[in-house]
Amino acid sequence: MSSPSQSSGTEVADIFRRFGPRYRQHHKLPCRHLKAMSAIEQCRTAALGGHIDECDQCGHRRISYNSCRDRHCPKCQNLAKERWLKDRQKDLLPVPYFHIVFTIPDLLNALTLVNQKVVYDILFRAASRALLQLGKDPRYLGADIGLIASLHTWGQNLMDHPHLHCVVPGGGLSKDGKKWVSSREDFFVPVKVLSRLFRGKFLHYLKKAYDEGKLKCVGKVGFLADEGEFKRLLDTLYGKEWNVYAKEPFGGPKDVLDYVGRYTHRVAISNNRIVRVENGQVTFRWRDYRDGDTVKLMTLDVFEFIRRFLLHILPTGFFKIRYYGILSSRNRQTKLKRCKEIFGIIDDQKGQATHSATWEELLFELTGTDLRICPCCKKGRMIRKEVLRPVSHSPP
Repeated sequence: MSSPSQSSGTEVADIFRRFGPRYRQHHKLPCRHLKAMSAIEQCRTAALGGHIDECDQCGHRRISYNSCRDRHCPKCQNLAKERWLKDRQKDLLPVPYFHIVFTIPDLLNALTLVNQKVVYDILFRAASRALLQLGKDPRYLGADIGLIASLHTWGQNLMDHPHLHCVVPGGGLSKDGKKWVSSREDFFVPVKVLSRLFRGKFLHYLKKAYDEGKLKCVGKVGFLADEGEFKRLLDTLYGKEWNVYAKEPFGGPKDVLDYVGRYTHRVAISNNRIVRVENGQVTFRWRDYRDGDTVKLMTLDVFEFIRRFLLHILPTGFFKIRYYGILSSRNRQTKLKRCKEIFGIIDDQKGQATHSATWEELLFELTGTDLRICPCCKKGRMIRKEVLRPVSHSPP
């Protein structure tokens, strides 16, 4: 039996392959859940095809199977994260960066699960507009700020816990575009003011969506179809203090990338948190923030584990990382470029070719392990000899 500090080597994919067919027999799942399960089950197996490399010196042969590249797959996010971080390097400014987390109250969880795309969009809109508005307010900065926002929908126990991680440069571009306006080194905007502005905007957009018939009120939230019940929910939410948390500023641009990388491409649970799978139960490590960040073990029935994992499969085509203000796509070549000029930064055109690097080259850059060198004789180069076609399969 594994100790709490060890991983069993069992992966989410193993759990899906072993228990997924029976789970799908007993549960009617939407297409996006079926697609994600299928991708994770087939990742780096013969089902997706691959290739055979052969050493040009000793003849050693190696089979490599293709990755699924699904954004919910625990095995496929590391290199995707590194590519994303390399792209973001050219957008960094030599200023302090702040990490601000927006969380919606638990009272909205059930409504959110039924209306994921609508409510997640509202979360992005309310948080970003609250930050941009306070940034422009002359009482604080009086400047155009920017932010990167990344959505997480889970807590450590895999239950639904929608929240937004925002990374914000400590300052902004003056209204006339001539100078950089710095925030205080240890203070961006008042958290209580930000929290209440976020609450007001979120509930305004939520009511607007309800009035326009964009919110489905079915199942556990069917009672909210009654306008009186929905108004009572809004009144209760207006009476609560919402959780907006501002962490200490980062030490520098490198710290920003290292930290942000932990959040942007994270999935609900990583494979190394799984301790064991036995007797139809999954045991995994989780961090109890309410108990001094204590690392504990949680054991769930395997069907409940799968159910909780599937809670966090995002709607098809939904963007979980978004950019606003001077960091938005339409402002990168204007306002962000002007900020770089103010700081005397010359754009490195080499950064434009990030995506041309192969995964082998990127892995070598990150780890120093060169998969192009024969692992057997250590002298020859691995040359691609054969492409393996995907093995036909029946999707779930």
